[in-house]
Amino acid sequence: MPLKNFETLFQAADKLENPVPVAVAGGADFTVIQALELARRRGWITPLLTGDPHRIRHMAAEIDIDPAPFQIIEDAPDSAVQAVQAVRSGRAQLLMKGQISTPSLMKAVLDKATGLRTSKTICQIVLMEIEKDRRSFLMTDTGVTVRPTLEQKRHLIELIVETAQDLGAERPRVGLMSATEKITPVLPDTLETEELVKLGTQNAFGDCLLQGPLSFDLAYASEAGQRKGIGGEVTGMADAMVFPDLLSANLTVKGIMYTATCRFGGVLRGTTRPVVFMSRADSVETRLNSLAYALHLPQSCRFVPDPV
Repeated sequence: MPLKNFETLFQAADKLENPVPVAVAGGADFTVIQALELARRRGWITPLLTGDPHRIRHMAAEIDIDPAPFQIIEDAPDSAVQAVQAVRSGRAQLLMKGQISTPSLMKAVLDKATGLRTSKTICQIVLMEIEKDRRSFLMTDTGVTVRPTLEQKRHLIELIVETAQDLGAERPRVGLMSATEKITPVLPDTLETEELVKLGTQNAFGDCLLQGPLSFDLAYASEAGQRKGIGGEVTGMADAMVFPDLLSANLTVKGIMYTATCRFGGVLRGTTRPVVFMSRADSVETRLNSLAYALHLPQSCRFVPDPV
């Protein structure tokens, strides 16, 4: 089965029995407040915002939103400590990145004593939907790990396979991305890809199909495979793409975001709870997309509070 699109994710969120408490780090932002209010009205979430209470209430009033339904907790504008604590204590089930820098958010998330770490590598997984092709696929790591080691790449594959399965792909097709489909010492990442593909054949990543190295055209477009004479069960049909480093992943995802007619959202995986995680420059629509995506992941709604 293909990955669910955003329309389907919105419909699923609309059917939630109870709203999910969401803690937002850096709540003083117009698009954040608007997205939270829209999600609250649809019955998706109960918002908890951290930051400057006076500024948050003032900004809400400026756009005619009543802040009364929002729980607001005072914290420094560049701090995610209170929001992370809300998740750890059970007051919230999701963490959301608001108007706060990635380093400040990750400082709180990665804290060994009070953060949301697990034994896995933390990564951003973007869900991308290309509207003209009616096609959705996942991309990682687009936002956290600069140059993943071989062991970290194993974690990225495990997490993207799990996420794809959560989104409806029973046996995800995973492309290991590079600038070429050939294994060559000139591109050392292709040598690691060869080893990862071998692990995939040994079922190291669960029930999935793994192929690589693949260039983007081969992972996305079946006609590219036909023209180049490259076959395989993932060629032209990738549900998920694992990039060799943050540079290639981030440039690819932003190139698509700003030039294609698409919908997208982002979540951090490898944390104890999913983290709604996109750019501070994102629109209200993208923040809603990311919330709907995160709410569809099992850890969001089957909640057992962590010990504090």
